[in-house]
Amino acid sequence: MSITSLSSAAVLTRPIARTPTTRAQIVPPELRVADAPAAAVFRVACARGPIARDIAAKITGLSTATVNRQVSALLAEGLLRERADLTASGAVGRPRVPFEVNHEPYLTIGIHIGAVVTGIVASDLRGKILGSVEVPTPAGPQDRALSQISRSAKLFASRWHRRRPLWVGVALGGRVDATTGRVDHPRLGWLGAPVGAIIGEGLGLPVSVAAHVEAMAASELLLAPQRPGDSGTEGTSLYFYARETAGVAVTIDGRVHTPSSGPGSIVHLSTGSSALCACGARGCLEATVSDRATIAAAKEAGILTETDERPAIAAVYRAAAAGSIPAHELLVERARVLGRTVAMLRDLFNPDRVILGGQAFTEYPAGIPHVAEAFARTSSLARKDIRITGFGNRVQEFAAGVVSLSTLYSDPLTSIRRVVSQ
Repeated sequence: MSITSLSSAAVLTRPIARTPTTRAQIVPPELRVADAPAAAVFRVACARGPIARDIAAKITGLSTATVNRQVSALLAEGLLRERADLTASGAVGRPRVPFEVNHEPYLTIGIHIGAVVTGIVASDLRGKILGSVEVPTPAGPQDRALSQISRSAKLFASRWHRRRPLWVGVALGGRVDATTGRVDHPRLGWLGAPVGAIIGEGLGLPVSVAAHVEAMAASELLLAPQRPGDSGTEGTSLYFYARETAGVAVTIDGRVHTPSSGPGSIVHLSTGSSALCACGARGCLEATVSDRATIAAAKEAGILTETDERPAIAAVYRAAAAGSIPAHELLVERARVLGRTVAMLRDLFNPDRVILGGQAFTEYPAGIPHVAEAFARTSSLARKDIRITGFGNRVQEFAAGVVSLSTLYSDPLTSIRRVVSQ
């Protein structure tokens, strides 16, 4: 969905500690479109199945013989299944028997740990969400909080007693060491938190951990439907996220850029507002546009009058939708700040496409024309492909889901054997 059409409708520098010996299998996620033959065949089965082998060969660019070998190997491991019932009448030979992902026996568990709420999702092997639940992100010591999240996820996964869990993926903010599964998360007060070890051991599954905005960018690569005339994997993309915090991720030729020192930060970009940030400066981006900042501004303006000390951002959206002019103006001003910031970053990186995600964009559609207007006034470059994510208010769910699936998508045969041998 193009933004042009919508107008009518604290960085921690302390090194992360190394992971001690653990029983958990911590596997760095593969936030990319893999080109290995097995990955290509599995990917086309996810996106186009049921599909015949000769058609799969045309789409992937592989030879029919190579596709046949990969399909046979994936069938043997139980990741694909044949659909003889869909064979065209009069067709001769096995290559005409369509195949598809064998999605019914399996699931993966994705966990998005937010500053306020933790979401848990179950996904099938095609990336379709089977179900989701939200729980308050536990307070207190990091190990205890992670153990509570692990127990909640295990209980949730038990609802699908006929499916076998294969993997667990965790997406969250802060500085993530994907190799060790440890995370520094200043907002939660976590330092070297053993996210991978505790959640992997708690669920008894291989585990991958990723920075959440990078995971959101990966979901656009691996799970979003392909747009006509756009593979979505060539060139560069800038993913901009805003909700309780703000962040960006860059995708280059089908791979999410994941700096070895951790993702960059835009939370302290200056917006020119008078909002006081925890860093002591005024006008920082997060202190201006986050849900927390918006709620504080709504309280100060008298928009929120309930006695609840922690009203949800939904109350501001409801007030604006019900006709509150102050609430609408507050959300419009946030939209303008976001539009200007996106334009500045777009001009800086000059990507081939820009994708906007997060509830700051999707939960108040009346603000989108103001995002577009501020963007157009600020950017000095020619308009290109700028869109709102197709995942709507479920970006966190799909981010968690793609982390749980990315290794399977990158190397399906090795990954399933890793699970079977555990």
